[in-house]
Amino acid sequence: MKFEREEFLRDVGRILAADSATDFEHADSKELYLAVSKAVMAEAYPDLVASRERAGKRCGYFSAEFLMGRAIFNNLLNLGILGEVKEALSSVHRDLNLFEEVEDAALGNGGLGRLAACYLESAASMGIPLDGYGIRYRYGLFRQTFENGYQKEEGDDWLKWGDPWSVRCEKDAKIVRFADMDVLAVPYDMPIFGYKNGVVNTLRLWSSEPVRAFDFDMFDKMKGENQAVANFNATKICDVLYPNDNTMVGKLLRLRQQYFLVSASLQDVVTKYKAAGGDLKKLYEARCFQLNDTHPVLAIPELLRILRAEGLSFEEAFTVASKCFNFTNHTIMAEALERWDALALSDLLPTVYEQILACQNRLQSEGDEGGKYFIVREGTVHMANLAIYVSSKVNGVAEIHTGILKRDTFRDWYARYPEKFVNVTNGITPRRWLLLNNPGLAALIDGKIGTAWHTDLARLSALKPHLSEILPAFKAIKAHNKALLSDYIFKKEGVEVPPDFVFDVQVKRLHEYKRQLLNALSVLAIYFGIKDGSIRDLPPVLFLFGAKAAPGYYLAKAIIKFINEIAALVNGDEEVKDRLRVVFVQNYDVSYAEKIVCAADISEQISMAGMEASGTGNMKFMLNGTVTLGTLDGANVEICEEAGRENNYIFGATVEEVAAVKRGYDPAKIVAENPVLKRAVDTMTDGTFPDEKGMLKKLHASLFEGYEPDRYLVLYDFASYLDTKLSLLRAYGTDEYFLQCLENLSSAGKFSADRAVREYADKIWHL
Repeated sequence: MKFEREEFLRDVGRILAADSATDFEHADSKELYLAVSKAVMAEAYPDLVASRERAGKRCGYFSAEFLMGRAIFNNLLNLGILGEVKEALSSVHRDLNLFEEVEDAALGNGGLGRLAACYLESAASMGIPLDGYGIRYRYGLFRQTFENGYQKEEGDDWLKWGDPWSVRCEKDAKIVRFADMDVLAVPYDMPIFGYKNGVVNTLRLWSSEPVRAFDFDMFDKMKGENQAVANFNATKICDVLYPNDNTMVGKLLRLRQQYFLVSASLQDVVTKYKAAGGDLKKLYEARCFQLNDTHPVLAIPELLRILRAEGLSFEEAFTVASKCFNFTNHTIMAEALERWDALALSDLLPTVYEQILACQNRLQSEGDEGGKYFIVREGTVHMANLAIYVSSKVNGVAEIHTGILKRDTFRDWYARYPEKFVNVTNGITPRRWLLLNNPGLAALIDGKIGTAWHTDLARLSALKPHLSEILPAFKAIKAHNKALLSDYIFKKEGVEVPPDFVFDVQVKRLHEYKRQLLNALSVLAIYFGIKDGSIRDLPPVLFLFGAKAAPGYYLAKAIIKFINEIAALVNGDEEVKDRLRVVFVQNYDVSYAEKIVCAADISEQISMAGMEASGTGNMKFMLNGTVTLGTLDGANVEICEEAGRENNYIFGATVEEVAAVKRGYDPAKIVAENPVLKRAVDTMTDGTFPDEKGMLKKLHASLFEGYEPDRYLVLYDFASYLDTKLSLLRAYGTDEYFLQCLENLSSAGKFSADRAVREYADKIWHL
């Protein structure tokens, strides 16, 4: 984007005066942020218009989550004016870093939403016509705080800073019809800027509003409370990402959210396609759709409903849908493969349910002697089965994950439709996750191999002959980043962390299969080992955690309580303060991640083998020069293939071994034979930690009791994990360790989202 300093400052000054009746000297950070953002949006408008008018097929990326993070720095970077804007503001004695206060757009829970955000940015940077469709949640996920070690959820009011990067497009509003009410869907368009290429794709987020916000006649009759209830029912659809679904009311609200998203989006696409003179029987020639997990799979019967209402026969509509839709699976866990109660779905969306039954009847008419293939069975609608049956392509997100889908999770479907199944290993955008968050390292790389890697990450391999040369500079950059993170942690968490400690990091969504509990038990083992003298030769270590647990996920919240109690024990012990710290950061989000991944020394990726579909956090750490401590799970397998297993630290049962271990598994025997593990596990029940609500006792019971005790083999993998972790900590600080870090960095090319979206465009979307 062309940038003229004086013109830019003049535009910002005018916006400050018009919108806030202030000037550069007196504007607060919010007023300045809004003015700068609006000025940049105005300058980018010609590129946005030109991109919308591009001819050719486009793909719509349907996702319940888009974890975009803070927009302003990334947008300025991609527009090529980050440095110029910083200098311009400096010339009027204002600091661009003020905008660090801006809230993240936390419209996502973890990897699923962050992946969607990376793909949108990479597609724009690669010139691929990909548009996102999602929901404009008013409160995002939730803001996390800790109270006596327990997670506390508060509303995440990200819109309190305004939303200057989105444009309300009321002329494109659509009515979404449920059996019991109609809702107005109003789109807000967020531009997705490609990296210095003039391409602007769009993320369209829908806001739910009442069709008739105010009924004067009803109010005049003093029945305004009826209108208020109707308005609340409409707007609550977009209030919060993933409302608690432990009750039927919560389940129905999720169902409303999912249908609201896909109905509004498909109505929008079809309306514009028809207005341009398109033949609906050939919609697939101009549009395709990627379903990001099972949340948006209602798009399939909704498109069938729309096409049949337009006069197409079911077979004609099915042909169009089967060529339009593609499905990404992100999990092998049965509980995460969405299923809906058929009665509830048919009551809420009767015409949509008719199309689901039509798909079921078509499937059955094709023959199925063994009863393996179904969409509706025993009163339940299986959304993954619907997606596989109708979609053109079904993809996993790492080689090991796609293999499990073929061999196990969807074995029968793969046998019937082998041509549908493909793999696209996940990736991350190198702009946000190296250029933006680690400018010192990016500059070091630029100085050694040039800048082509910014949009072709595979070029990082050119660093390999120079690793020893850049080793001293890399160490200095890492030390600088650790000092910055240390200051930030003290500011946010109130805990002092010496920056010369080893930064051992596990940050990701809190789930039992990700095994934060395994990490916590190892921390206790190390703490007790230091106290009793059995562990003597470790460098000082910070164990850093960051994660949110879903509000209704009891055991995940118990793990948070356990880790926070461990932190209180360790950090309050004067005898170990020079050797150990434990910090669980509050409200972990994209902006916190940007600071953490460039400062980490150890990347913990320790899920039970076979459970993590891919992971993208592992890629972010790798790209910033961090070794992986992990299992052979998800993309860890491919990281070891690219960087060498000898340059990472692998432990634990493999996918093949897990099944064998679980046959006749006795967790009590494992603990009885390992006194170090027993001492750590016993702290959950022996009074070491306060447990007013009994959460730690129930966490302990989950390891030994119930239908499947220690489901994720925390206890089985403990010994291997602790030994590997201690070996890594003892290797830290040597040149060999830092060269391992650089081997990972220089081997990270495969894990670019640029590569991933090109594979989608070539193998799946045919753009």
